[in-house]
Parts: sequence; structure tokens; C-alpha cells
Amino acid sequence: MKKLLLLIITVFLFSNIANAGNPPKRICGSMDNLNRLQQEDPDLKNRMQQIESFTNAYLKDKKNQNTINAVITIPVVFHIVYNTSSQNISDAKCQAQINQLNLDFAKLNADAANIPSVWQGIAANTNIQFCLAKRDPAGNSSTGIERRQTTVTSFSTNDNIKRTANGGLDAWPASSYLNLWSGNLSGGVLGYAQFPGGPASTDGVVLLYSSIGSVSSPGTAAPYNLGRTATHEVGHWLNLYHIWGDESGCSGTDNVGDTPNQGPENYGCPSFPRTDGCTSTSPGVMFMNYMDYTDDGCMYMFTNGQSSRMNALFATGGIRASLLTSIGCQAPTGSTCSTPTGLISSSITTNSATISWNAISGALSYNIQYKTSSASAWTITSSTTNTKALSGLSSGTVYQFQVQAVCSAGIGTYSAITTFTTTSTGCSDIYESNNSSGYSKSIPVNTDISALIGNSTDVDWFKFTTVSPNTKIKITLSNLAGDYDIRLYNSSFYSIGLSQNGGTTAETIIYNASAASTYYVRIYGYNGAYSSTQCYKLRISTSGINFRISGQEENDIVTTNEESSFIAYPNPAHDLINIRYNSTSTGAINVRIFDMIGRTVKSLNANVDEGENKFSMDLADLNKGIYFVEISNTDKKLVKKIILEN
Repeated sequence: MKKLLLLIITVFLFSNIANAGNPPKRICGSMDNLNRLQQEDPDLKNRMQQIESFTNAYLKDKKNQNTINAVITIPVVFHIVYNTSSQNISDAKCQAQINQLNLDFAKLNADAANIPSVWQGIAANTNIQFCLAKRDPAGNSSTGIERRQTTVTSFSTNDNIKRTANGGLDAWPASSYLNLWSGNLSGGVLGYAQFPGGPASTDGVVLLYSSIGSVSSPGTAAPYNLGRTATHEVGHWLNLYHIWGDESGCSGTDNVGDTPNQGPENYGCPSFPRTDGCTSTSPGVMFMNYMDYTDDGCMYMFTNGQSSRMNALFATGGIRASLLTSIGCQAPTGSTCSTPTGLISSSITTNSATISWNAISGALSYNIQYKTSSASAWTITSSTTNTKALSGLSSGTVYQFQVQAVCSAGIGTYSAITTFTTTSTGCSDIYESNNSSGYSKSIPVNTDISALIGNSTDVDWFKFTTVSPNTKIKITLSNLAGDYDIRLYNSSFYSIGLSQNGGTTAETIIYNASAASTYYVRIYGYNGAYSSTQCYKLRISTSGINFRISGQEENDIVTTNEESSFIAYPNPAHDLINIRYNSTSTGAINVRIFDMIGRTVKSLNANVDEGENKFSMDLADLNKGIYFVEISNTDKKLVKKIILEN
């Protein structure tokens, strides 16, 4: 029974981690974020009450006018914070989200036809629209999109994604832009917004990357992938509350007169009419309102009352009135940006190539995108000149590329696609039969070995022996087709060395042993990296003199004991700790976090496989201080000290 309970808990924990990009039901973190901000800043409640009083006065003066006459266009900047390539959403997906916001806020969405007839008369065109910013705060030309790759695997509602110092990206001025952050969110949260009145440095909306898109260009977080998470959260940013009022029973209110009273939130796609204990007669509750919790495909309206409440923010003296004079949607003046021509490729090798094109007069820089001919997603980079060296390519592969110019007047269009093919290489022995330690292939020292990581599950094991006096070891792994890592084990299969450089950077392990012995080497692709055509090069050098472990090799990971099989990072940590554990066998382990007095504050039981295993544990509810991470099984116990900084 205990084993069954542990299994259920483990499955639950890991399913939550696995589903961080695709949550099972809608969770909005706006109220959690608001509660935290109010605790940190007691005066925030007073400022929000002043905004509420201003809104009520506006509604009283404008009681016969549901929306303002002039269309308000708000400049938007996307801050894309990604840990993996799948989280690095495309420019096209950002534009699709802007398009969906514009349709929804103008009541031009096709599914507005599904609004029940009883509410057709109060469904609103809010006269609020959005554009991707065409200039940055310094007045330079911009796409309205900036990107950063981060080591943070997921963010909570504590606003760290909004701070460069915490692995995110800083906001642009809230007086001129709507800041939208895209990233991976923990706890199943789809998004959260900051209500008017909060700190300017964190003002804006945070969205789960996979929820971003539109009805015509969906994201991947079905059924929350049609862009309605952004519509919902921007509603909060424009001072709308959840339609049920976030109170238990029937006492909650969204401060809007034409939305029906409602009990709890609604999920999924209810059938009309739907009644509850608070609205028990037809037409029932307005579950298709953007401020409820239904699926993206089943929410499709704002009301006139909600529109008026949002419009109040832009009235004279309103807290968001400065956006009316923002020039973020206007490109800087300058000449028209032409399309690059004359695209050619040169200096082609097995894993690199140089591409160039005719320079565009007045171009500030160039955007380049390239991919294999069979891939659907582009890799995006840039250059300040009309040439770019591409590296980390696969051998014997056809690549496509195209270029667009960035000028002071704006962004030009992409050129026609041009192709090139990298040269091929081969291996005399691809070592594809040694996928486990028991089948390690014996190889000579001081000799170059060529082999393949031929598929996403391929692992290469090698065995070698040192002879006295040449007991000092230096292992070099180079000519990498992808992000490959390497580990060194002693004769008892304990990990004694590790190198995990990112990308195609060569890996090096130095182990200055004093006695001759037999060792094992494991080579594998990080996150499934592989190439079926490009061989890597492995060289195991031995010497009677210590290999240097500083200077040009200062980044090499050098270890001399079993502790290397267990890494906890980042350290210091904030709200999340990542654990990499290299196991020499398949079996059960316990992961425990305890404080200075030995009290267990977090624990996790899990089954691990031979090789590298990864875990994440949420620390957001712990106080700052010194803690210890312990991994144990029936044979051993490993402990690391960590520092938690809130």
C-alpha cells in the first residue's frame, strides 16, 4: 500500500512538471500576483481604490455612452524568455496573437456569431486595438519582439520573468507600451496580469508560451491555444476582474452592471443556457465571457459594461491615458527598407557555412533565418554586416536560408529562399552496438576515435586502461554535430568526471590519477541531440605529468570522487532547484531537502534509469537561508548544500 501511495505521488509530481507547457485546466495567476503585491506594498490597495473611484465617476458621467468614440491603439512589446528551442516562439506567432486580440476587442471574431441572442445587444466593440511596436524606447526601429535564452526552466507568479537579473527581461516603459512576457510557467498557470496601480517596473501581462497564438494559428496548449489567454489577461491589465468576482457563494462581483451574477468559475464548453445557485433562471450565467475560465474555443465576448470600465483608464486623468500619446506604433522616419538580393553561400564544410548578400543602403542590421530543407521551424539570427558565418550544422544536409533588412523606417520583407548543402563525412566504426556499460567498446589511448550518436536514444560507451607511469588522463570530445556531453567512470562505474558545455563546444575532462586503472567513458546527446551523418572525434590522452587544469581549460569540469554524479543548480536558488543525477543503475531513490537543523522540508521518491536523470523541485514556499539536498538509495547517500534567496 505504501509503495502504491509513493508511486501515485511520484506520478503526480512528474505529470505536473511534464505538463508545465500544456496544463489540464485553465489557471489564471492574476489574483495570486495581486495578493503578493498588496502584501509587499500596503499602499497598493489605496491606489487601486482611487482608480476604482475614478472609474465610477467616469461611468456616472458617461452612463449613456458604452464606449469611447476614437479607437485606442496600444503599442505592444513581446519579451520572449525561453529555456528550450520549443519555447522560443516565432515572430509569426506573436503577430497571430496581436491579430486575435484585435479581433476579440473589436467584436470581429468569427465566433461572436455564437453569442446568445439575449446578449447580442450588449456584446461590445471596445474600440481598443493593439500593434507590435515599431520603435523601441530609445527611438530606434524595432519589431516589437525581443528574445533571451535563460537557464531558468520555469517561472512562477513572483515576477522574476520580468527582471533581467532573475533570468527574465526588463519591462519597457509602461507609460508607452503594453509589456507581454512569453515563457514557461510553473504550477499549471496559463498566464497572469498586473492590475492598474501596480509597480511600473513589472506592469504588463505574462503568458505561457504554448498558449500564444490565434484561432487561425493556434499554439500547442490545447484547449487553451487560440489566443484567448492573452485576451483574458489583457482584460485584467485593463481593470477587469473575473466575472464571478473571486468570492465564494454569490457575494462576489466583477463591478460590472451588465454581467449576470455568478457562483464559481466555469470550465470546458458548457451548453447554453447554464444556471447555477446564484443565477438560477434563464438566460443563466455568461460562461462565454472572456473573463470566465472556459476553453478558448468557448469564450467570445466582452460586454458594454466591461468595455466602459476599460475605456475609463484612458479618460483624461486615467492611469493608462499616457498610452494615447505613445508613438510606439510609428516607425522612425527614414528611407524604405529594400529586400536583399544576391544571396550566396561559401566556405562550406561538414558543419559550417558562410552566407552573404548584396548590402542594402541604409540598413541598420539584417535578420537571417535558416533551417534544414525538411524542417518546419526556422533558426533565427542576425548580423550587422551583409555576411554571416553559420556553425553547428549537420553534414551532408540541404539547408535553406533567407534574409531581411532592418532599417530606420522599419523592417523589410524576407528575400527569396536560397539553399546550400554541407559536405559529408563518415566513420569506419560507428560503435552502435555499445549502448550500455556492459557492452563498452575497448579503445586504445592516444588515438583519435570517430563515432556517431546516430539517433535520439543512442549512447556510446568506451573502455580504456592506463599503464604506469602514464596514469594522468585528458579526454577531449570534438567535431560535435549537436549538444553532446561526456562522463568518465572508474572501474566500479562511479562517475568521476563530467563535461557539459552547451551547443557544439568541445568537451574536455582532466583526471590526474596516481595509479593505473581501467576506466569507462559515456557519450550522449543532451536532450536527444544526434546526427546520423556527422562523426564526433574522441581522444583519450595519457601522460606521466599532470595535465593543466587552469588557463585555457579553466572551464573544464574536473572531478575526483562520486559527488560529480549529483548536481543541484542554480545555486544560489530562488523559487526552483534543478537536480541532475547520474545513476550507475536503474532503481529507486529518495530526494530530500532539509534545513540547518535536519528538518525535512521537501521530499520526492522516484525511479531512475541508468545514466542522467533530471528533477525539479519548487522552493517558492520556503524561507531564504541555507538548505541541503540529499539523494539516497540502499547503497549510498549524497548531499549538496544550497543557498535559497527569495
